[in-house]
Amino acid sequence: MAAPKREELKNLRESFRAKKQACFILGASGETGKELLAKILRQQLFSRVTLIGRRKLDFEGPFYSNVRQKVVDFERLDEFAAAFQGHDVGFCCLGTTRGKAGAAGLVRVDRDYVHHSAKLAKAGGCSHFVLLSGMGANPTSGFFLLQVKGEAESRVKAVGFDRCSIFRPALLLCDRQESRPAEWVARQVLGAVAYIFPTFYSVSTVTVARAMANNIVMPGPNNQKVEILENADIHALGNIK
Repeated sequence: MAAPKREELKNLRESFRAKKQACFILGASGETGKELLAKILRQQLFSRVTLIGRRKLDFEGPFYSNVRQKVVDFERLDEFAAAFQGHDVGFCCLGTTRGKAGAAGLVRVDRDYVHHSAKLAKAGGCSHFVLLSGMGANPTSGFFLLQVKGEAESRVKAVGFDRCSIFRPALLLCDRQESRPAEWVARQVLGAVAYIFPTFYSVSTVTVARAMANNIVMPGPNNQKVEILENADIHALGNIK
């Protein structure tokens, strides 16, 4: 995927804003979701932004004037189908860990909640679905998390969106508020390695969020409804400001 030049991206943003589209974000309380929300609000890309989650988030000030929040129960998601209606673009940044939710809980969140949300989004009129997955995602992987991520990708693809963008970042670098010791150690090591191999081992949540915001204003790839953005693609697209 060829990344646009800065001036071209600026023009694409202007054209996108003129459409006055609406979007929703799943997982806005997570590190990538928070960065994504800030990016699309700062760039004023959408006329309406809906945050869909298990609880309301605390926001103050005019910066969030076009943000709406819908609280849902993911275990009874069909009862909250209305929350997904009327959006042109959907961002899905849902995810948990095996340590926090257990194996069965991880499958429910990272695969089942994602898939169910995608189906409701499509039924509600969403044409472009943006999914945060992970590097190496594959339904036949021998690694449990990558297998679950791969299954989620396969199910989302099958929903049949007009356009589906799947982001596969490597280790996400961020100042995570939630305590995840193993990730913290990995970030300390790979944060230094990233200076030598900046596009292979890791990527910052800021870069991922910027790449997502840039992706949605760009036209999709020719004759392809599904596009996969690997870690190097995310770096290339996310480094354009």
